[in-house]
Amino acid sequence: MEGFRALPSVDQALNSAEGAGLVARHGRQAVREALRARLDEMRDAIRAGEDGAVLAQRLPDLVAADLAARDRTRLRPMLNLTGTVLHTNLGRAILADEAVRAAVTAMANPLALEFDLETGGRGQRDDHLRGLLVELTGAEDATIVNNNAAAVLIALNTLAQGREAVVSRGELIEIGGAFRMPDIMARAGAKLVEIGTTNRTHPKDYQGAITPETGVILKVHTSNYRIEGFTAEVTAPDLALIAREARVPMMNDLGAGSLVDLSHYGLRREPTVAEAVAEGADLVTFSGDKLLGGPQAGFIVGRKDLIAAINRNPLKRALRLDKIRIAALEATLKLYRDPDRLAERLPTLRMLARPMTEIAAQAQRLAPRIDALLRPFGFDATPCPCASQIGSGALPVDTIPSAGLRLTGQGGDAPDRLAAQLRALPMPVIGHIQGGALILDLRCLEEDAMLTDALAAL
Repeated sequence: MEGFRALPSVDQALNSAEGAGLVARHGRQAVREALRARLDEMRDAIRAGEDGAVLAQRLPDLVAADLAARDRTRLRPMLNLTGTVLHTNLGRAILADEAVRAAVTAMANPLALEFDLETGGRGQRDDHLRGLLVELTGAEDATIVNNNAAAVLIALNTLAQGREAVVSRGELIEIGGAFRMPDIMARAGAKLVEIGTTNRTHPKDYQGAITPETGVILKVHTSNYRIEGFTAEVTAPDLALIAREARVPMMNDLGAGSLVDLSHYGLRREPTVAEAVAEGADLVTFSGDKLLGGPQAGFIVGRKDLIAAINRNPLKRALRLDKIRIAALEATLKLYRDPDRLAERLPTLRMLARPMTEIAAQAQRLAPRIDALLRPFGFDATPCPCASQIGSGALPVDTIPSAGLRLTGQGGDAPDRLAAQLRALPMPVIGHIQGGALILDLRCLEEDAMLTDALAAL
């Protein structure tokens, strides 16, 4: 009984100085529930022979830790040292400072989102981005939805609901999360007409498939895989000509959708949106949070009459963007007006374009400091060459020379043990396991202190 008497009551604990501080931070109800749970555990511990006075002394700290854990968001910032710059599971593109400031302003203030300040009447939220997209792509018009899958869905639903959509078998892609193009087409109400073979499709295949029931000819950029060897495909300009002769709209889904020529930054060339428009596509769809470097969005640019039809589709309201993303996208797109400083201001391009020599020097500089932090835990750190990738389906078989840290320890499970410890840090550090070691690719680490401070918490 003496052990139990050492424990305070819930009310006593609530009214203590420590309890009052917790109530001020977390609220009375939350603190009361946390106290009850811990006191129940301590009574069980006393029955098992533990000292009640010692347990009572630990109560405030334990309850504080419980409440802090409860309030900690699962959307925690972390260091992406995986080597995948646009990592889907880690949120893809990091926004430019200009976009972050615009988003914060949008969150904190009423905006003229759908309000025309000149006339005092109702405006259109897409107007904030339409002019920029037309300017940067050369298209007649543009509209915006939640993501690129939504862009493809609403475009197909508008053009081909109850009708046929012609697409090459070699372009029936599956994107992340097992979302497949045929499934999206089915949800859009379009009847899939597959032509050609997996590796070879010819103009005659498209021409032979077009009927009075054809609603759209679809070309899909296979950005997340590549077929090599005995292959043939119909180029976008040739397919646009076939579609024009048949008086059928041609839609080109670019997926990652770059607005600039990536070869200027030492990467393999990808088709740009402006090129797809110039090649004759009636509609072009692409993402906002991949190569473009903005927040999640799906863009549709192209013929004015087709964009107008999409905007009349009831799905448009269900798939529209909120003010925060529109503000961030506007700020991001404006950066493309100054191509000479784009890589400096847009984090995605800045990280992709980092020189190998700079990253290698960073690895040499960090290795002894990280080794000193990890050695007490039985791990070593040495600099190593590695290979980064763009991620999110862009240039999937291409890698970019990079450098990093190779972390090793005793035992076959050492990389997994260390990876788990780094994930549990207040600022989690995420790498990848390769060749019996945990590799931290430094391409996305812009400041040394970010890593040393994170690992100091070990």
